[in-house]
Amino acid sequence: MGEDAESPKINHTFLRDYVTEADVISTVEFNQTGDLLATGDKGGRVVIFQRETESKGESEEAGETGDSGEYNVYSTFQSHEPDFDYLKSLEIEEKINKIRWLPQQNAAHFLLSTNDKTIKLWKVSERDKRPEGYNLKDEEGRLKDISTITSLQVPVLKPTDLMVEVRPRRVFANGHTYHVNSISVNSDGETYLSADDLRINMWHLGITDRSFNIVDIKPANMEDLTEVITAAEFHPQHCHVFVYSSSKGTLRLCDMRASALCDKHTKSFEEPEDPGSRSFFSEIISSVSDVKFSHSGRYLLTRDYLTAKVWDLNMDKGPVETYQVHEYLRSKLCSLYENDCIFDKFECVWNSSDSVIMTGAYNSFFRMFDRETGRGVTLEAWRESSKPRAVLRTRRVYTGGKRRRGDVGVDSLDFTKKILHMAWHPSENIIAIAATNNLYIFQDRVNPETQTQ
Repeated sequence: MGEDAESPKINHTFLRDYVTEADVISTVEFNQTGDLLATGDKGGRVVIFQRETESKGESEEAGETGDSGEYNVYSTFQSHEPDFDYLKSLEIEEKINKIRWLPQQNAAHFLLSTNDKTIKLWKVSERDKRPEGYNLKDEEGRLKDISTITSLQVPVLKPTDLMVEVRPRRVFANGHTYHVNSISVNSDGETYLSADDLRINMWHLGITDRSFNIVDIKPANMEDLTEVITAAEFHPQHCHVFVYSSSKGTLRLCDMRASALCDKHTKSFEEPEDPGSRSFFSEIISSVSDVKFSHSGRYLLTRDYLTAKVWDLNMDKGPVETYQVHEYLRSKLCSLYENDCIFDKFECVWNSSDSVIMTGAYNSFFRMFDRETGRGVTLEAWRESSKPRAVLRTRRVYTGGKRRRGDVGVDSLDFTKKILHMAWHPSENIIAIAATNNLYIFQDRVNPETQTQ
């Protein structure tokens, strides 16, 4: 994924011509196989896309062109509705903050979705048969008169059109006083954590009426509050280890074997601040908006406003890699503060081999960095290239020196077109990018098994 950025191509796009606030996508997540992709929006809806299966002939043709299967809408359902907290006189938005898939155990799929307060567990299953031949009911489901029944029959299952059923299985409510910003499923497959601004709770998937508080940073006097929790995630292999980030730019690694209440962390990761570069915006731009464990579990990937950083769990003195996402905005921080863009929370993701990282930017740009070479590339999710199999072109922001054709000036950037949410296929070079109310799915035309990263 180095300088040659013409390898990603659009696999499928889902575009809408008009934008309403409820249609803005707020989270994107692949399941463990990558065959399903779920998105949540500010209207409380969850849309699930399924990767189309192919015949052998189609598969061979796809191998020649670099395509594998397209993603099409599989199911849509309303996950959350607007609510009201009468004790605090606060409206609770229906916006979906996070979606996390559970490891598949049978034919059905399960996912967790959360808004600011309530987490729900959903079961997604298929039905292509229906029972017929009941003894006590007629074909329309009405009870028969028992006196008219003269013989008994064995009900049979008859084929019917495929139906996708989505049903709520659990509702985990009343666990958070503040807004939920993260949920993460544990590797044990039985528990998950949820984090709000000041607390992290651990839940059992089968118990809805109570959770266990594992982190509480709320001070006795709220006037002494100096930081809040911004993100949290379980380790991909060790069920007792998790990490959480703060608005001060600190990462805290916790081990539940050491203490039931993890107020005292096992390790703390923080980059020392240069006193000479400190400004009014220093604390704001150092706030970590997202943290992700690598698939190997060895590294952490974080995103603050201007940079993406990679941390080694064995080295807590500072990040081992720092990537400038849009350093050219440092001179624009004052105007970005005035229009609140400086508070935007960008996500970051790893590719399947942990060799490439990806994060978003403004002007519908997103950035990829090759960890081996350290080189970055800027790509654009835009309508003009939304035709299937269209090749993505690289973009460059002009900051000085010789200006190339097609360069975009810093003053020309559109800060309303921001790429905040994204996901990377767990085993292939397929990415999903949420651009306001549009979803772009890009696929690398080079076979991931033969590609040199």
